[in-house]
Order: sequence, then C-alpha cells, then structure tokens
Amino acid sequence: MLPSTPTAGGDEESLGKSNDETSSQTTVQSSSRSSRMDPRIISDAIIGLSDGLTVPFALTAGLSALGNTQVVIYGGLAELIAGSISMGLGGYLGAKSEAESYSATQVQTRKKIMADPTGTEEDVKSIVEDFGLPEELSELVTRKLVEGNEERLEKFLMKFEHSLPEPPSNRALVCALTIAMGYFIGGFIPLLPYFFVGPNDVQKGLALSACVMVVTLFAFGYVKTAAVHGCSGIGPVWDAIRGGAEMVVVGSLAAGAAMGLVALFSQGSEPV
Repeated sequence: MLPSTPTAGGDEESLGKSNDETSSQTTVQSSSRSSRMDPRIISDAIIGLSDGLTVPFALTAGLSALGNTQVVIYGGLAELIAGSISMGLGGYLGAKSEAESYSATQVQTRKKIMADPTGTEEDVKSIVEDFGLPEELSELVTRKLVEGNEERLEKFLMKFEHSLPEPPSNRALVCALTIAMGYFIGGFIPLLPYFFVGPNDVQKGLALSACVMVVTLFAFGYVKTAAVHGCSGIGPVWDAIRGGAEMVVVGSLAAGAAMGLVALFSQGSEPV
C-alpha cells in the first residue's frame, strides 16, 4: 500500500501559517525597535535634570538666607526661566553644529568618491579588513561596495570611517526642548516647598526643600547609575547607591556654598 502524499491544499495551508508566523515575528521585532527611546534624548534629559537639580537648588538655598519667602520664589522662578532658555539655546546650537559638521563631512566624502576612486577603494579595503574577514571575501565586499551604488558607499564611509551617524532632521528642536524641560522640571522641585509656607517661614521652606532635594538627588543618581550599569546583583546595586550618594554630596556642597556666600554678603551690607 502506497503511503499517502500531502495535498496541495495542505502545503498551501502550512505555507500560509509559516508566512503568518514570519510576519508576526517581523512585526514584533520592528515594534520593539521602534519602542526604544533614542539614547541621545536620554542623554539630553540627564543633562537638563542634572543641572536643574543642582543650580536652582543652590540659588534658592542661598536666597533663603535673606529671610523672605517671596524673594526666594521670585528669584527662583526668574532663574528657572532664564536657565531653561539658556540651556535650551545651548542644546539647539550644539545640535545644529553637529548637523553642520555631518553635512560638511558628507560633502567631502562625496567629493573624494568622485575625484579619487583609488583612494576611496583603499579606504574601504582597510575598513573591511578590520573585521577579520578572509582575504577573498574582503576583496569581494570591497569590490561590491566600490562598484555599487555611490549613495550606499557614501553611507558606509560616513558610518565606519568617520563614525558619524546621520542626525534626524528635527534633532536640534528636540534637543533644545528636552534639555530646557529637564532643567525646568529639575529646578522646580526645590522651589515647590516655598509655595506652601508663609512669607516669613523661609527657614521652614528651606528645611522642606532640603529634605525633598536630598531624596530627589539620591533617586536621580541611583536611577541614572542603574540605567547604565543595571540593577541585577549586589555589585550594580552598590554602584547605584554610590551614584545617588555622590549626587547628594554634589548638591549639598553647591547649596552650602551659595548659602555661605549670600550670608557673608548680607552681613557686610547695610539696609537702605
């Protein structure tokens, strides 16, 4: 008795299931890649939050030596607005300079591809050889890149020779907004307790602000370190705790220096 052979309908059904599984895996992988946040945005947020958690805290702590809650609030808000604008403009100009540097390097690379094919081939070959490929495969890859599409060759050289990733078109605006918002949010935290005390209870506001800032600085330093080194195991946990303690020390030193200078200047000045 001859063994039964699978029908065409069964083959089509199995192929359909295989295609569905492949497409679903591709969708999951693409969605996971798209859900990842740009590390440059994280870096910009850390820069803004780090400065916002130290500079305005030191200013409000120093102004509290004047003994007036309204002065602390108005001075703190003015510094927050000016500091956010300044930090945002700095991030915008830095991102614009990055984009201009990329464009200039791209133009130089394009000119070299057109004017010096031999030198370009040598550059590509040296880059490919660094990957440790066999000589035959290295020559094949080099020839395919040089003789292929010029745009693809340009992207290859920009990425592997100059180590310059192409910046997004909205990089400057996103960088400016991220740093500015991070600075404002981080700086508003030490100012918040002064809104809930009386005009003459500046020392109470300072004590509450100090408690809030110690917790916030430690949490920020802990999370920042844990994001870099991870938090699984005793070693990374201790690194994160040390990072939080370092942030507390830095913020406390900045606040203490500001308070000492304001107290020193206020003692030497006479009221008008």
